[in-house]
Amino acid sequence: MKPKSPMSLELYEVLIDKGYSEEFSDLITKNLNTDFTAGRMLGYLSHYVNLPEAEIVDEMLAILSDRERIMKKKEMEETNAKWNAIMRD
Repeated sequence: MKPKSPMSLELYEVLIDKGYSEEFSDLITKNLNTDFTAGRMLGYLSHYVNLPEAEIVDEMLAILSDRERIMKKKEMEETNAKWNAIMRD
């Protein structure tokens, strides 16, 4: 697993400040270890005062699912561009 990004470290601090355990906060930020994913979670948390851990986990899974979909889309676009270049040449 890659190291935590600066935004992921900020997310860790926000979770700790909101009263979540170190173990839970570490687990969330290990999974949301990019600026994009951690930023999404920080945005989500900014709308709520006190969320159950289960809701944070649910949002984490939704963010990871979105990220996977975006990565697959970009991969397909790159493959399509290469195919178009082959067909053109």
